[in-house]
Amino acid sequence: MYRDNTKVIRIGDRVIGGGNDILIQSMTNTKTEDVEATVAQILRLEEAGCEIIRCTVPTPEAAQAIKKIKAQIHIPLVADIHFDYRMAIAAIENGADKIRINPGNIGSEDRVRAVVEKAKEYGVPIRVGVNSGSLEKELVSRYGGVTAEGIVESALGKVKMLENMDFNDIVISIKSSDVLMCARAHELIADKTPYPLHVGITESGTLFSGNIKSAVGLGIILSKGIGDTIRVSLTGDPVEEIKSAKLILKTLGLRKGGIEVVSCPTCGRTKIDLIKLANEVETMVSGYDLDIKVAVMGCVVNGPGEAKEADIGIAGGDGEGLLIRKGEIVKKVPESELLAVLKYELDNWKK
Repeated sequence: MYRDNTKVIRIGDRVIGGGNDILIQSMTNTKTEDVEATVAQILRLEEAGCEIIRCTVPTPEAAQAIKKIKAQIHIPLVADIHFDYRMAIAAIENGADKIRINPGNIGSEDRVRAVVEKAKEYGVPIRVGVNSGSLEKELVSRYGGVTAEGIVESALGKVKMLENMDFNDIVISIKSSDVLMCARAHELIADKTPYPLHVGITESGTLFSGNIKSAVGLGIILSKGIGDTIRVSLTGDPVEEIKSAKLILKTLGLRKGGIEVVSCPTCGRTKIDLIKLANEVETMVSGYDLDIKVAVMGCVVNGPGEAKEADIGIAGGDGEGLLIRKGEIVKKVPESELLAVLKYELDNWKK
């Protein structure tokens, strides 16, 4: 598998590549200069399961804020740089654990070299980022439009620029809002480079459409053994990105831990408010550190059979419901007590 053989890169106190865990990233949407708001958001993201955080650094004040932010958080911080190479240098000097740049929009080779030399001095890796929207006109013309091949050539050209400066502490990110193009680009580049890949579908959209596009795209890419870190990009609260990323990884068997909730889609036999109950269960179980499966079923006809692959389940009836363990009915309880009975079981679950 590709990810088992990528170069190991250290980011703060974490490592990626070489078969290490696929780490979950997000990006703050606060003003980085507002240290209090940025720290508060990062701490919320940490609690949700974020493992690497990226902050934009567009101003000298934002670069200075990196030091103060770092002192109050517990995960590696990546500085996102656009256009001004001086912000990359300042971010490194103020404690950024990694920087993200597109060497193509930093300016002259001398400016890129200045960033590289500072990264070498501080032992900071560089994430080379290329998006389909920023593909060079020459490559768009040569390939007859924006293509996976063009994105890969662009990224590898920028990697070569850093390598020619004797720098190889590199992470690569190639993104597109076109899901199939993005997947194809990752397949192509994985055969051509040893560097770890940060994977995501850029500009994927709102909580609804963004989750679907990200799940499809990341599912294709990750299932092929490609990807060392991921971000689910959503227009909304970045905490939702973490929830989605964790579920994608768990669904693909790439992450363990946390309760998985399965529930039936409801039908005419359903006599309880299953949608409300399933959402209540999903919210409740988020606070448990148990690696088990919980089933929430809408009727007592098929409930026990459908829940047999779950460790524990509840099934609703007409004013009452069932508690189920490993497909076996344990007891019948009033509908109003189903949630409380499930909580009691989880509280007393033998790990």
